[in-house]
Amino acid sequence: MIKGRFTLPGESGMEKEIKELIDLWGVDAIRDSDGTKLSKELTDLGLTVYSTLCLVRADNEWVKENPDCMQQIFLMTEEHTAKDSTLSIDIMATFFDQQFKPNTDDMDYWQVIDRTTGEESKDWEYDGKNVIIKNTKKYHSYTVSFLAWQIWEPVSMYNHITNNWTSEHEMTVDPRQPKARKHIIERLEKWLEAHPKTDVVRFTTFFYCFDLVYNQFGKEKMVNWFGYASCASPYAFREFEKEYGYLLCAEDIVDNNRYNTPFKNPTKKYLDWIDFNSKFVSELAKECVDLVHKYNKKAIMFLGDHWAGTEPYGKYFPNIGLDAVVGAAGDGVTTRMITDIPVKETEARFYPYFFPDIFHEGGDPVGESMPIWIKCRRAMMRKPAARMGYGGYLSLALKFDDFIAHVTEITEQFKSIHEYGGKPYTENFKIALLNSWGKLKSWQTHQVAHSLWNQRCYSYLGVMEALAGFPFDIDFVDFDDVKAGRLDEFGVVINMGDAGTAWSGGEKWDDEEVVSKIREWVNNGGGFIGVGEPSAYNKDGRFFTLSDVLGVQKEIGFTASTNKPVVTAKKDHFITEDVTGDIDYGEGMSMIYPIGETEVLDVINGSSNLAVNTYGDGRSVYMAGLPYSNENARLLLRAIYWAARKEDDMKKYYSTNINTECHVFSEANRACVVNNTGEEQATTVLLDGKKKDIKLSPMGSVWIGLTEVE
Repeated sequence: MIKGRFTLPGESGMEKEIKELIDLWGVDAIRDSDGTKLSKELTDLGLTVYSTLCLVRADNEWVKENPDCMQQIFLMTEEHTAKDSTLSIDIMATFFDQQFKPNTDDMDYWQVIDRTTGEESKDWEYDGKNVIIKNTKKYHSYTVSFLAWQIWEPVSMYNHITNNWTSEHEMTVDPRQPKARKHIIERLEKWLEAHPKTDVVRFTTFFYCFDLVYNQFGKEKMVNWFGYASCASPYAFREFEKEYGYLLCAEDIVDNNRYNTPFKNPTKKYLDWIDFNSKFVSELAKECVDLVHKYNKKAIMFLGDHWAGTEPYGKYFPNIGLDAVVGAAGDGVTTRMITDIPVKETEARFYPYFFPDIFHEGGDPVGESMPIWIKCRRAMMRKPAARMGYGGYLSLALKFDDFIAHVTEITEQFKSIHEYGGKPYTENFKIALLNSWGKLKSWQTHQVAHSLWNQRCYSYLGVMEALAGFPFDIDFVDFDDVKAGRLDEFGVVINMGDAGTAWSGGEKWDDEEVVSKIREWVNNGGGFIGVGEPSAYNKDGRFFTLSDVLGVQKEIGFTASTNKPVVTAKKDHFITEDVTGDIDYGEGMSMIYPIGETEVLDVINGSSNLAVNTYGDGRSVYMAGLPYSNENARLLLRAIYWAARKEDDMKKYYSTNINTECHVFSEANRACVVNNTGEEQATTVLLDGKKKDIKLSPMGSVWIGLTEVE
């Protein structure tokens, strides 16, 4: 195995095994993990040594002396209905008392809200357990939003519970507090002096964790991987007011128990809150990185855990000056989220982590890994990470010989991309993903928690997953970009999501300038693809604002008395040429009906789930949903080429078997044909007018020279 590009999680007591893996996998770097240490024998192997460091945890003695510097969070109780003039609410009833403790020192920031009217009540008191609300309105519901100390750092808590740790609970440090900020820098410098053999400092991100809230049973209650609730504190609110000219309140954070999910269109207040924290985090992170560089070490950041405020596609991120970003690659989407970050180098940590939830007797880590790697590989054919690695406890992984062999194959394939690849072939038109977040949330749409399946999301994430490995440049734009005239940069625009969400746009479609510019752009030759409820905003008798462009509308009841056309699906079309069975739309839609001269390509229960339309010189495609599969990826590929009026270009570089793909690297004069399944496959690849028959092993890949093809 070629040595390089592999970071191995080390573990004292595994020295002999690690030496064997160095040769087997070509390991050139070794790292510790939460709960593990590297022995002197391991650090003396001549490998690059990574050391994990989180500056806001594992500092309990200092926190105990400075309890006012613990991180805080706003929490909101469940709704409770008043049946009398007084209502008592146990504020911690649904929260984990080992994670949180109410902050009774700053109760001015607590809020009691009548959720029936939306009005705040000031007539309440706290008895040490319950908030007693007086003069309530009968049968109105009420909530209490309160500040709480985070007495158990959330990631440490997760690791304790997952791995059955029994060590002391790690506490949190809020770096925005001036004395805490000073202490963090002093602590970092002492740490750097004490770790002369460390070559790379891997910050377990910086400072504030994503929103991870556990319930009273010690189980996950709420996870918002993009949340900023842990950044909140009275001090932060006061500093915010100085800079932005207005004061935030608890409701601005808890957001009626939605905690500003990215599925909502962000308010100006919330965008200001993101900006405020991103600016602070980038400034302090830069101070830390500069200090690391002073000691002649590299500074990298883990994309996850305490990543609130790092916004890798935000305006402040480049100022940090990181040498690299490492992130957990759980699929093609998260792989691209990592590898597209504007930083010197990226590194992918592949799943599964070496944790006992997978690596146990009867577990199937290979079965967990294979579909993940297949997706990650597609993405890295477009934009590879510079390095790969794994996380967790090596001793667990070494119990599975088949997994060790499996990782060996993954490693060979990963390194081959760098050895044989290069700049990938890219079509001459770009694709834009249009939503309310735009560039800020590049490759982050439709996710609740990292790479996890979600019923509300999978029907849309399939589009993102397919795009991650397609031969197109992908950009993420918002509605201001539309108004700024950026549509002319693109051949195809995709808008997708449920009605009212930030991903489809919601009220952003109530803007005549946006609507007019998109219509004009399509009319002049642009391609528009809508998935789910694109352009949905119920106004003036329309539900799909761009129904004229899409050629379909959705019945929501207001025009139920108007007869709809009975349609029969057109069987033969360029887009459906590879379809052999029923199309999977995921959750799908109902009551979608065609208007005008629309061609319907698939009908389910009377609903036009797949339709195409010509609009002036442009084209549109409507899909009811698109979970990821090899079949659906091919369907989307065809839809893109058709919408762009580029049908004749699709088979320039092409694999006839939909379970395989052909990735071309023109400058290297090579192509890589990959098997996107766990079964043997045979295919014919088309390479600029030439053909070649290829057989592929399960999950296999074959590199061929373009000149080898006759």
